Amino acid sequence: MRHCWRMTRLSTAAFAVWMVGCCLLTGVAFAQDWPQWRGPNRDGYIVGLTLPESWPASWRPVWRIEVGEGYSSPVLVGDRLYVFAREDEQEVLRAVSLVDGKVLWVQKYPAPYEVNPAARAHGKGPKSTPVVGGNKIVTLGISGILSCWSTEDGKLLWQHRFEDRFGETSPDFGTAMSPMVLDGQRVLAFVGGPEKGAFCAWDLASGKELWQWAGDPPAYSSPVLATLGGREQVVIQSRRFCSGLDPQTGELLWQVPFVTQYNVNIVTPVVWNDLLIVSGFRRGTTAYRIVPQGGKLAAQEVWHNKEVSMYMNSPVVVGDRLIGLAQEQRGQFFALDAASGKVLWRSEPKQGENAALLVLGKYVLALTTGSELIVLDPAADSFKPIVRWKVAETPTWAHPVWSKAGLVVKEFRHLALLAPESRSAN
Repeated sequence: MRHCWRMTRLSTAAFAVWMVGCCLLTGVAFAQDWPQWRGPNRDGYIVGLTLPESWPASWRPVWRIEVGEGYSSPVLVGDRLYVFAREDEQEVLRAVSLVDGKVLWVQKYPAPYEVNPAARAHGKGPKSTPVVGGNKIVTLGISGILSCWSTEDGKLLWQHRFEDRFGETSPDFGTAMSPMVLDGQRVLAFVGGPEKGAFCAWDLASGKELWQWAGDPPAYSSPVLATLGGREQVVIQSRRFCSGLDPQTGELLWQVPFVTQYNVNIVTPVVWNDLLIVSGFRRGTTAYRIVPQGGKLAAQEVWHNKEVSMYMNSPVVVGDRLIGLAQEQRGQFFALDAASGKVLWRSEPKQGENAALLVLGKYVLALTTGSELIVLDPAADSFKPIVRWKVAETPTWAHPVWSKAGLVVKEFRHLALLAPESRSAN
């Protein structure tokens, strides 16, 4: 596929005609909006499409543009992509046309940052994925700069920097958690440094702070919204705890200690039925049931699997199976029974340092750091990839976007739209 990357862009009209024909031939259908970390519901699920009749044999680049470094995932609303990256000592937000890769607007600001020597190989970020709420988009830079922009023209609407409040403004290895927007009106994010910080809510329109929970400094995990124990709550992982907060007030509803070596709580929590499933660096994987207790809530451990730990990988649930990439054996895909925590299968070792997982119907898509996109059947009795595609020539840490026009991939410094080239037997 190496020769494909030197192709020039297809014209808009030619691509549109070609794409319609391709979809008719292969039955490939694509989702619509992907406005935040891990998709519409922050769970990795691609919604609004039917399964393809057959998988493409390969993908061809429609366009490819340079956008800067970083692990932040692109987001998509309508026909407009937004990508957050770094160019030298500036953090840069771009709006890009999905159809032809044309840059619609660019905004940037100074963001000098010194990388912790232990994380130098991962670069200066940013790592946090933006979130779109209505006609606004919110970014959180690697040094903890929280900004709100107009999606229409990129105008900066408000920005918060937290040096005066917390001193240090990001965890040891840089800010990585991705903010969320609730009810189209409030922004929730974890800000501050390794010794002092807060999980806060701000008014999306004005940037006014509405509440804060300052019970523990931030880690790297992104929050999720869930109803557990009969209460709607935001589930967060901080430096030393896993907690549930009232999304309206920030009240602490329940909390359990969750400490990992080097304080690197990274994995996004997953909800399955009434269970909350969490994992961390060399800490195994644990399921809790949140139950009413004494007028509040409490977390009761249901199962713990010490054989499978996730470091940076956030898992997905398909049916009754939890699918993820374990850090053991230099990266092993696995399936756990979500009800019991029992290991159902594991792949061969050395699958990659990380994998971005998505759910497409009954299948799992896994994009590894080695730029290989793998289609898995999680219900199989062993690790049996259905198809593997090489989708880039540089490392891929960000989540791809399965769009109506094709597959959007963020490489080391580039953003590309790929379209299915031909089909293979399913």
